[in-house]
Amino acid sequence: MFKGILRESFKYSLPSLIIILIAIIAVRIAYCIERKKKIYIYREYWNLFAICYLILFYDLVTRVDINTYSGVNLIPFAEIFRYSFESKMFYYNVMGNIIMFIPFGFIVATYLKPKKIWPHLTIGFIVSLTIESVQRNIGRSFDIDDILLNTIGCVIGYILYLLFIRIYKKLPLKFKTVWFNNLFCLFVTVIIGVIIIFI
Repeated sequence: MFKGILRESFKYSLPSLIIILIAIIAVRIAYCIERKKKIYIYREYWNLFAICYLILFYDLVTRVDINTYSGVNLIPFAEIFRYSFESKMFYYNVMGNIIMFIPFGFIVATYLKPKKIWPHLTIGFIVSLTIESVQRNIGRSFDIDDILLNTIGCVIGYILYLLFIRIYKKLPLKFKTVWFNNLFCLFVTVIIGVIIIFI
């Protein structure tokens, strides 16, 4: 179920992704040429990745499904423990809400670089609360459990960022060069492409 939703989101977001990315790339190249700024492919790649994620993220949280429960749940953990751990609905409802926010937490950390976890908790909570409030007004549900799970996902993304930075600092200098970072981005692009094809 979760894979199907991701596949549909990517399918419907693809035209927007192509148009927006081409526009951004064109403007960015023109800007760098005009200002005579050096282009670092790995930095541009990361910015484009963040934009792609946000577009897909928007499609996921605003899509209206007629089969989706529409209501309000203000009781913490009520929906989380509604399903058994082995059920597909547990994976979709609980794990899905956490996984969806992990990239968000990682991306926010790369731009803000907060030294403490509290900014991430606050950002994750506010963004999730906003999403749930909007969903309530477009025919979907408002669920306090979703806010908790989304915030957890955001914090996990922050922790992964800290681990990434710690590992990166311990790498030999040859793995911190521009060409290696560009090569790594190419590798990640191939992996993402394979995942999209076989998802």
